[in-house]
Amino acid sequence: MYHQLSIDNAQTEQIIQQVVAEAKRFLANLSILPAGAAVPSQSVTMPLPEDGLGALNALSYFKEQYAPWLSGSVGARYYGLVTGGVTPAALAGDWLVSLYDQNNVGADESIAPLLELQTLALLRQLFHLPDSFSGSFVSGATMSNFVGLALARQWVGRQMGVNVAQDGLALLPSICILSGAPHSSIYKALSMLGLGRGSLKVVPCLPNREAVNLAALEEQLQQLDGQPCIVVANAGTVNTVDFDDLSAITELRTRYNFWMHVDAAFGGFASCSPQYAHWVQGIAFADSITIDAHKWLNVPYDSAMQFTRHPALQAEVFQNAAVYLEQTISSHNFVHLTPENSRRFRALPSWFTLMAYGKQGYAEIVERNCQLAQWLGEKINSSQYFQLLAPVRLNGICFTFRQREHLSLDGVKGYLKELQEDGAVYLTPTVYAGTPAIRVSISNWRTTQADVEIAWGAMQDRAVQTHHA
Repeated sequence: MYHQLSIDNAQTEQIIQQVVAEAKRFLANLSILPAGAAVPSQSVTMPLPEDGLGALNALSYFKEQYAPWLSGSVGARYYGLVTGGVTPAALAGDWLVSLYDQNNVGADESIAPLLELQTLALLRQLFHLPDSFSGSFVSGATMSNFVGLALARQWVGRQMGVNVAQDGLALLPSICILSGAPHSSIYKALSMLGLGRGSLKVVPCLPNREAVNLAALEEQLQQLDGQPCIVVANAGTVNTVDFDDLSAITELRTRYNFWMHVDAAFGGFASCSPQYAHWVQGIAFADSITIDAHKWLNVPYDSAMQFTRHPALQAEVFQNAAVYLEQTISSHNFVHLTPENSRRFRALPSWFTLMAYGKQGYAEIVERNCQLAQWLGEKINSSQYFQLLAPVRLNGICFTFRQREHLSLDGVKGYLKELQEDGAVYLTPTVYAGTPAIRVSISNWRTTQADVEIAWGAMQDRAVQTHHA
């Protein structure tokens, strides 16, 4: 064995202790770390060592050169994207994922695939989905949307007598995809699937909303004259956290032939609370659903779920024919159900956190985050510097500057860059209805009233300085 590996093997316990010490340091300082760290002007580079440094020296070098530039994005005042933190139980589960290093393809070599099925069953209970939905873990919402739309593509082909997975798209006419306010990952998935970004037809939304206009949607369906298509319904848009009327879209299926995919990456968590569950009423009638675990479930990145009522189509698309792999198609043989062959045991952090905190724990996280978003939204709208662009429905806020005669997206980005340098809060820019704007998303289990008050103070102070600059 190479000598550095031999040394590290003998020092495994010490290496683990040092990693734990770094974890303790990071978590202890999380409240004072910048929510969005500045990036060094020049990256640190080092040639590949001829003779390895060893694990302890590599860790020391990393802590000196790279760790200081990491952000507190796992903390309570990171409101960019729609990112949760990591619950203590999820952290424990994620560390064990690397320790056990199971390749969760579905072989009978370990219980890991069965635990993934059990975790999916827990999630169906959390989201009030019937057992008719099968599912699997994938790397994120983009890949979950990819899987759902891959099944939709196969379904459309079958409606026209073509097995797309076997024979490709050449025998089909262009497939129409309809959506009111699609997330950018939908376009990306359509590109990867060979359907093309241009196949998506954006349907008008309701006035001052990001919810699809049902009359306009029905008009588009009528124009297809019975040709099967795909409707991407949205349950929680990124800008304003708006929701399509899923029950009404379901009713349209009694008259029109379409696959209903619901992008509920974070909005699906509305079902955790009786106060907000009405937003996702009707989701159980979807053909496929995207929900992202590393958002509101608060597990580490690289974790999302795809659900579907059509597992046979899923196997047609993703079946993997290799002699050395189990050939039987089953709910736990994930090598035939997902884009990946090798899959890390990414269900384990979700299992840990679901078992640790249960239904009531997640109802509390969702309701607290939404209450804090309401409080911050009221502060923003009563400010002399800001105003809301949409009502605060759930955990997201979309706002802009009250005086915006000469406001540009670059101007918004400049304000946010200075705010990021202050370190107290991290927000992201957007454009809503042609207006340069700012997004807030509160999704972290750690976030408290004190945190949003600190964030609001920083937002106001920076606005005052910008106004008088």
